[in-house]
Amino acid sequence: MHEIRYSAEFNEAYVNLSVRAEKGNGEARYILECVSRATAKLAQNIEAGKKIPRKLWPREYIQKYGITSLWKMNLDSNWRLIYTITGQQVKFILIYLEYMSHKEYDRKFGYKTS
Repeated sequence: MHEIRYSAEFNEAYVNLSVRAEKGNGEARYILECVSRATAKLAQNIEAGKKIPRKLWPREYIQKYGITSLWKMNLDSNWRLIYTITGQQVKFILIYLEYMSHKEYDRKFGYKTS
């Protein structure tokens, strides 16, 4: 089994989502369910997402997290989970960096949005 960790930023956003979901916020509950499904997929196959080419990596991730790989998983047509993989072949560690809307993803990674 692979270990899954959260960056400090992801953890803060995740806790915020949980609080909002407990208060009855449907969107927050939906995003939590999407992250849960993604986690189940990644538990089976750490490369279930799509590898992001190095030339598209935001400098922020390199400086803040010292990443050596970067992956995204589409949570649905609008939400993305950004993660990195570290560790050895015996034990891999997935670190969730953040989740964001498709529009935010396009902006951060330099894609043109409509």
